[in-house]
Amino acid sequence: MRQLIFLSGGILLGAGCGQTASNAQSPRPVSDTEKVGRGTPDRLVTPVNQIVTPLGKQVELAGLRPQVLALSPHGKFLATSGKTSALVIVSPDTGEILQKVALPSEKDREPTPDVSSPNILAPDKDGQLSYNGLIFSPDGRWIYLSNVDGSIKVFAVSPEGRVAPSHSIPLPPVQGLRRDEEIPSGLALSPDGSKLYVCCNLSNQLHEINLADGKVLRSFPVGVAPFEVLLHEGRAYVSNWGGRRPGKGDLTGPAGQGTVVRVDPVRHIANEGSVSVIPLGGGETREILTAPHASALALSPDRRWLVVANSGADNLSVIDTKTDTVAETIWVKPKPSDLLGATPTALAFDSKGKRLYVCNGTQNAIAVVAFDPSDKESKLLGLMPVGWFPSWVVFDAARGMLHVSNLKGHPPAPRAYKAAGAGEGAQGYNTHQYTGSLSLVPLPKEKSLPELSAKVALNLRADRIAEAFLPARPDQPARAVPERIGEPSLIKHVVYIIKENRTYDQVLGDVATGNGDPKLCIFGERFTPNQHKLVKEFALLDNTYCSGILSADGHNWTSSAFGNDYLERSFAGWPRSYPDGMGDNESDALAYSPAGFLWDNVRRGGLSQRNFGEFMIPRIKWADGRKGSPGAAACYKSWKDKTGEVTFASEPAVASLKDVSDPNYVGWSMSVPDQFRADRFLADLKQREASGDYPRMTYVCLPNDHTSGTSANCPTPAACVADNDLALGRIIEGLSHSKFWKETAVFVIEDDPQAGWDHVSGYRTTCYVAGPYVKRGATVSTQYNTTSLIRTMEQILGLRPMNQFDASATPMRDCFTDTPDPAPFVSVPNNIPLDQMNPGSRAEVNPQLRQDALASERMNFREVDKAPEDELNRILWRAMKGPNTPYPEWAVSSAVDDDDD
Repeated sequence: MRQLIFLSGGILLGAGCGQTASNAQSPRPVSDTEKVGRGTPDRLVTPVNQIVTPLGKQVELAGLRPQVLALSPHGKFLATSGKTSALVIVSPDTGEILQKVALPSEKDREPTPDVSSPNILAPDKDGQLSYNGLIFSPDGRWIYLSNVDGSIKVFAVSPEGRVAPSHSIPLPPVQGLRRDEEIPSGLALSPDGSKLYVCCNLSNQLHEINLADGKVLRSFPVGVAPFEVLLHEGRAYVSNWGGRRPGKGDLTGPAGQGTVVRVDPVRHIANEGSVSVIPLGGGETREILTAPHASALALSPDRRWLVVANSGADNLSVIDTKTDTVAETIWVKPKPSDLLGATPTALAFDSKGKRLYVCNGTQNAIAVVAFDPSDKESKLLGLMPVGWFPSWVVFDAARGMLHVSNLKGHPPAPRAYKAAGAGEGAQGYNTHQYTGSLSLVPLPKEKSLPELSAKVALNLRADRIAEAFLPARPDQPARAVPERIGEPSLIKHVVYIIKENRTYDQVLGDVATGNGDPKLCIFGERFTPNQHKLVKEFALLDNTYCSGILSADGHNWTSSAFGNDYLERSFAGWPRSYPDGMGDNESDALAYSPAGFLWDNVRRGGLSQRNFGEFMIPRIKWADGRKGSPGAAACYKSWKDKTGEVTFASEPAVASLKDVSDPNYVGWSMSVPDQFRADRFLADLKQREASGDYPRMTYVCLPNDHTSGTSANCPTPAACVADNDLALGRIIEGLSHSKFWKETAVFVIEDDPQAGWDHVSGYRTTCYVAGPYVKRGATVSTQYNTTSLIRTMEQILGLRPMNQFDASATPMRDCFTDTPDPAPFVSVPNNIPLDQMNPGSRAEVNPQLRQDALASERMNFREVDKAPEDELNRILWRAMKGPNTPYPEWAVSSAVDDDDD
């Protein structure tokens, strides 16, 4: 009989292969048609199959992803920072935001203990961001904050607890890498407060800094991407996200800015973590090997045990500081064999060292651990629900509380907008309205842990995770989407098409049968006739969401159904890399899911597969060898007229894709028309029709709906979207006329909604499903997201889920029927000329559009997402709606203090 795992009487997670479903039906945490967002103030529906119902008082931090959190030594206030240009000061008693203090200027190099200035909040500015590293001096007079632009920000604290910016401590520039600025991470102070120890996350060093003059006294080599540092008995312990420095002959992969990290030989993903032990009095540094993504550190109150959070392994390593060896491994999930999905990110001991509190980032929970390493009997007691992706935890003994920072969130309510004809009360969202939070949680009694654990399990859809492991039953009839993984499917071939950056309302807001807002639709049926034809002939999905919010996390979600701790923390300015997998020099083995990619899962299943552009780095050149990169006009001409003056090629960002990818297909490049991509795909299809062999799994990157703004010598936004639409229509038409169509299903989704606007949620996006077994003329309002597509494809192909996110996803059965309709799809021609080019700033008459063209011409469209999102979205709005139509002002990345307008 199938069972659920119990800890102290509390249901935590489903488990077990080879068990029956007799007890599988527990209450659903979310209705199948519920929308993403805040249903009630204390309940958030996320776009990753999870519900967030946090304990305690919640402090909303609009515009802030709080990476770090610290309690002042006197206990008067909490300090937090992250993706913001401020240090935020919060009352631990009431949750009131007491101050928002601007970061000190880079020009200020001398201490300025003046706290008489009023609350200050500087404008949000890229680069002034915290990654990790926030501490108080022992006497509480100073606060030190790491800044990813290469400095330590120092704040002065008055005896009354008033905080003011003081000065900056610049770090030495990095030599020999693509980036000059150091990336400071974890911080520690010498016992007398005179020296600051700084983890240098980019140069793989620990700096010892004299606080009297800001000079580096010594530097010590450590492992790859050092994250945190603690001092103990003359030693510095440094956790290294990427483990040991690679040695000669080690297999390595890129880790951002020209650095490398050890990787495994199959998936080429970072595969270890470590702790460097540095004798500060002199001697050789030792390296203690741990599990992947060694991050947070905590020293037990008796200072005997050092605990390391291994975020990539769902466990903790306990180091005996007497011997500097690993004494115990503690799992923060019920069983080591459970799917990846806990992601321990931060640690805090209680006063006696008997209880260890762990932020389980991807479970939105605090794990409570009974700590007993002497007898190797430490164990997980249960879980407490907090906010979305907890990033730091502080134990407050005086108040009997835990204070937790939560990286992610969703605006509590939509904002009003004043678009032409919108009328009163029109409202909407965008994904970049960051709304992180703090959870101020009274310590629960341990007898309540079973109930709290059961609540966490319900929020994580533990029943659906368990259902993913139900054994296939013999003699089951073939279905389009099998009821259980491993049972036969009517579908043999899956084609997965990944587009770029649109919300539902932007494209399908004009479809009367769906939940759209036509006033927010800028790329309606005239520009996207094939996408509109698809939703009329097949299924219209109006409640489907991206799991990511931009390409860096979006392509990881679309390819692996996971966002790890390194990825989520990198939102602090993307200092090491922008790991979208397609930009030149932007692949990063640290950013990828420890459970691997979908193509790794397909390979494990022994199935054939082919990749067209996903996670491929473009290599576009002039055929005659001339310098410079061919532009959009040249690429279009080379494709259209078959001149051959441009060579189209790409190479894999992840080595595991090499043998399954088309090297002449180009994924990301706004210069390459999507018609070229469709031609490559269709030529391959024709060859495979001749051979009679088509892959079980095919990936297609189709990116041009991203657009290049109104840059001169680039296609207009309308032409870009029309190009993308026609390419999609042609690909599906080609498949539908092939011999493989009768056993094919096509899934299409955007990798992210990229700061676009939508009246339901900024995460809501367009999604299309096509094939003989897809329902015809249906409107499907079941809640799906990126992981639902992956889970459905796995269900069809007979592949077990990779992690707890695709395991908990809802298979898209409501889109399918077991009675086929083999009628082919016939694409329709574009209404916009594909070579319609922007006139450029010199030829533009309208002052606003001229300004937009100038701004576009300054933007970087050669690399993924390098163009500023808000500015680009305003340009697209005016290009499509006209310069006099008011922009929906709520579609802006809100500043930290912009929480009530």
